[in-house]
Amino acid sequence: MGSSVYVASVEGTTGKSTVALGVLQQLSRRVGRVAVFRPIVRADTATHGGRDYVLDLLISQDAVMHSYDDGVGVTYEEVHNDPDAALDTIVQRYHAVAEHADAVLVVGSDYTDVGTPTEFSFNAKIAANLGAPVLLVLNGFTRTPHDVRTIADLAAAELAANHGSLFAVIVNRASDGGPLVAALDGVGAPVFAIPEEPLLNQPLVADLLAPIDGRLVSGDPQLLNREVTGLMIAGMTMPNVLDRLFEGAAVVTAGDRPEVVLGVLMAHASRNFPQISTVILNGGFELPPQVQRLIEGLGVTLPIIETDLGTQAVSTKLTAVRGRLTKDAPRKIDTALALFDQYVDGQALLDQLALARSSAVTPLMFEHQLVDRAVSDRRHIVLPEGEEERILRAADVLLRRGVADLTLLGDPTTISAKAASLGVDVSAATVVHPEHSELTERFAAEYHRLRQHRGVDLDRARELVRDVSYFGTMMVQLGLADGMVSGALHTTAHTIRPALEVVKTVPDTSVVSSVFFMCLQDRVLVYGDCAVNPDPNAEQLADIAISSAETAVAFGVDARVAMLSYSTGSSGTGTDVEKVSKATNIVRERMPRLPVEGPIQYDAAIDSAVARTKLPDSPVAGRATVFIFPDLNTGNNTYKAVQRSANAVAVGPVLQGLRKPVNDLSRGATVRDIINTVAITAIQAQQGGAK
Repeated sequence: MGSSVYVASVEGTTGKSTVALGVLQQLSRRVGRVAVFRPIVRADTATHGGRDYVLDLLISQDAVMHSYDDGVGVTYEEVHNDPDAALDTIVQRYHAVAEHADAVLVVGSDYTDVGTPTEFSFNAKIAANLGAPVLLVLNGFTRTPHDVRTIADLAAAELAANHGSLFAVIVNRASDGGPLVAALDGVGAPVFAIPEEPLLNQPLVADLLAPIDGRLVSGDPQLLNREVTGLMIAGMTMPNVLDRLFEGAAVVTAGDRPEVVLGVLMAHASRNFPQISTVILNGGFELPPQVQRLIEGLGVTLPIIETDLGTQAVSTKLTAVRGRLTKDAPRKIDTALALFDQYVDGQALLDQLALARSSAVTPLMFEHQLVDRAVSDRRHIVLPEGEEERILRAADVLLRRGVADLTLLGDPTTISAKAASLGVDVSAATVVHPEHSELTERFAAEYHRLRQHRGVDLDRARELVRDVSYFGTMMVQLGLADGMVSGALHTTAHTIRPALEVVKTVPDTSVVSSVFFMCLQDRVLVYGDCAVNPDPNAEQLADIAISSAETAVAFGVDARVAMLSYSTGSSGTGTDVEKVSKATNIVRERMPRLPVEGPIQYDAAIDSAVARTKLPDSPVAGRATVFIFPDLNTGNNTYKAVQRSANAVAVGPVLQGLRKPVNDLSRGATVRDIINTVAITAIQAQQGGAK
């Protein structure tokens, strides 16, 4: 059984779920198996199918592998009927889930809108019985330092009375964190403050349906997960409506006002007006058939909702809707995690728990490490395929999490309209149109200078640099971006060719190659080259091995290099074996301190039992971390076989050997793949190149 932490509050509306989400992510960075336990659940039958929305949120995160039911203690009804029996059940169910975890996040019960000392007392008793130190979450919204200190002292006294222990305090929703933290000096635990973030309290469009008995009549159902920043009653003429639109507004208008509906939809698609969240048609009026047909033909994705209620009733009911942090709110989740990372020292929290770092490295832990390193020294990455849906979705997450500053290449009007239709926010990115940018002429002149020895004249240079891959590469070459990620729509050759022409390779490296980080259940291996070079010669294979070893070390993998072949040691002969043997000798000559073995078969490289038989004295055999394949056919097939059969996460391809980082995406790349690749590119830029 691992360590545990109990996140508790003394009242409602503290934003406890924000803190719990942040703690969960911190735990997943340190250990491989994290469990979530909710001692007392409150079923929300109206909107969450009878499930506790906080537990549902946390269970949905990648770090948690167990089921919803495994994380449930008891219901409020069971506590009210027999508190002692409920406590026994809670302890029993906690131990059942903790038995299979390295760490357990326990999230205390919820409250009404007023404090309930009896309920906090019961939470304190639970924490003591579970042996879980308490992270106390306080609501700092509009409160004075004296008020916050008073509440903290009362909570600490209640904890002590029930034999619980306080290990940290987070003042959430703090309007001014400094004085609040200072007021808690001497409370006996580290104190942090997280500022108020309006987005986290905003309801989703989906939250507006039930209170008004609304019906989605048009638009993309996925956009029901967009936040609503406020209501705008459109009962005036169209020019005045346009003047009063604001970002994220839910526009309420009568169903017999089609001119307002069409005008608002046009404004939503325009770069010159804010993007709204939904249109609500009240009064029970349906839009005229001609208008419905027009909207359908325009391919409008913005949710349009109908209700039979009148304007006043709609306004009253929707004003009372309070937003929650749920699993269906990805932008809120990203914002909450970014806030926690920025204002809470997660490492200090885990150190307080004396939580030992796991020796295993899970795929999720590796991905966290990538993002954390990118965030720590933010770089500027250009994404040439700025109009592509996956790129826009990834950009939304990258910008919200502060992973990198971004430039998107493409038509600004198209990107704005596409972002609006997807419900994503990329307003913090720089958008550049290569066809009309003032940089185009500068890039053409520089490309002409670099390539005129190859017969490229200025007119040809102007034509080439308007291509997004060339334009993005020139941004990197001239220092206007620190790295480039492309390939979601383009071939590997299209992505790499401009870099080979202008960025060039690092000194003493003859070839650009690639690696995949193969994230197995408990470790990360490096495979190279599985994406670029069809049949490298011995010298090139040696370059690939050295570059792969440097890449491994740069990303925290201790490099022990296996030069793979169909034979081990001197057991086989043939030109293919001789190539690998020669390449191994070149690596040893150039990098005498690098552990390298070859020729070696895959089983001897990775399995210690086989290694004891075939190469008993090798420092690499059975312990290899970097696997160098003799050709592209072998490498590409092997990485895909391991990926599918071992359920491994393959991060890459990561290009290496270039003076500045340019990375290629698979055309089947997911949003997650894009995020990881941008983080890797940013880390390479931090280190001064794609080594």
